[in-house]
Amino acid sequence: MTHCIAVTALLGTLLLAGCAPDLSRTNEAPPAIPAPMADVPPKPPLSGETLVWQPGYWDWIGSGFAWHPGQYVPAAGHGNLWMPGYWERGPSGWVWQPPHWTS
Repeated sequence: MTHCIAVTALLGTLLLAGCAPDLSRTNEAPPAIPAPMADVPPKPPLSGETLVWQPGYWDWIGSGFAWHPGQYVPAAGHGNLWMPGYWERGPSGWVWQPPHWTS
């Protein structure tokens, strides 16, 4: 019985996810990015490699924003500057530019 309820809930979620607006084909303003959550870096873990704090961020997942908490990541392979995600207007409409490291 519990298995049937879980399957039904999963199918309902998948069907509703298909109802999300396709912002890439519209000139309507995209949803506002929520304010960042409090994300104070803890002490870095002991590591043999240099670590850098990657702040927490909101990321667009097609039907809304999801919070990704901050974490320490290896410094190697990353740029010097963390760029939060943002909406950019392109020729075909609004496009989400996900958060990323830049040099």
